[in-house]
Amino acid sequence: LQGIFVLGLPYALLHSGYSGLLLIVLAAALCCYTGKILIACLYEENEDGQLIRVRDTYEDIANACCKKPSPSLGGIVVNVTQVVELIMTCILYLVVSGNLLSHSFPYVPVSEKTWSVIAFVTLLPCIFIRTLKIVSKLSQLCSLVHFVIIFVVITYCLTQTHQWSWAKFRLSLEFENFLVSVGVIIFSYTSQIFLPTLEGNMKNPGEFRCMLNWTHFFACILKTTFALTAFLTWGETTKEVITDNLPSFLETLVNLCLLTKALLSYPLPFFAATEIVYSCISNYNHSNYRSPLLALTVRGSFLLLTLLMAMFTPHFALLMGLSGSVTGAAMTFLLPSLFHLKLKWKKLSFLEKCADISVFILGFLCSLAGIVCSVKGLLEVFG
Repeated sequence: LQGIFVLGLPYALLHSGYSGLLLIVLAAALCCYTGKILIACLYEENEDGQLIRVRDTYEDIANACCKKPSPSLGGIVVNVTQVVELIMTCILYLVVSGNLLSHSFPYVPVSEKTWSVIAFVTLLPCIFIRTLKIVSKLSQLCSLVHFVIIFVVITYCLTQTHQWSWAKFRLSLEFENFLVSVGVIIFSYTSQIFLPTLEGNMKNPGEFRCMLNWTHFFACILKTTFALTAFLTWGETTKEVITDNLPSFLETLVNLCLLTKALLSYPLPFFAATEIVYSCISNYNHSNYRSPLLALTVRGSFLLLTLLMAMFTPHFALLMGLSGSVTGAAMTFLLPSLFHLKLKWKKLSFLEKCADISVFILGFLCSLAGIVCSVKGLLEVFG
């Protein structure tokens, strides 16, 4: 999920300067922290002081926090938020796939939307995905392609070291452009939606915190290296998607790799969204929960929905930014810190409470800033 955002990190540095490097590190630390406190909300201590997993999903955590006003209100809000974000992510991959195919084969007389339909056809087997094992294997391939892309870009940049200059970094910043950079950097780390399922499927859940520390550490190193080398290479001419700066022969190769990555990335949010719908259906009619016909209907409906929205939603990028500012910030910062404070208040130290409150405030400000920028862009388009 992070690949599309990673390719925008050099552009983010263009508008954030030295502060962007600090933001990449800070975002890694904050997202790692909120991932840990979210998983902590799945556990409660028994009479012997041992931690027992009493909740399984994000929805369970939300319901536990909203038990007094309404036993199911929190779960409904979380499920709707998750499904919206996951569907928008799936649509984004379709739109990106069409765009990449269009740029890779400019001489073929086919529109970008038609290319999106062609990409959609390759995703039809997603209807038959029933387990996380298949998704994990596709994600492994996706990660491999991702490293190939990063390797190609960094290798080319290292051949251009004679052009590097630290003078390219800005000291003065434009506030609105800086906010865009903040959004790109922060949301290149988001993965909280998948963490409860991931932790629950680990052979040794006790290693989860260690795994989270190391993955965010290496992600931070990789992203800092990638963003820095690319920006030092192109400076003021750095484009929104860094692959557009590459020579034509490399750009086509990387675009095809990006297309492969986008198609391999699609099944994860797709699977997660359909699993949420299955869980909701099971609350009303457990006997039909795993009905093959129901499964095919739900998956087929989701596939068709993502195609239709990719084809017919105008100014999708701006709408994606708006929904991402609301759902992304909520799932990554607002809800984890709020739930942690609610469920663990009596056991938290003063510093832990301050940390959760600070994360909540920061998440709220990021969300508000993103909403303002997205709405402004929509008003300019429709104005």
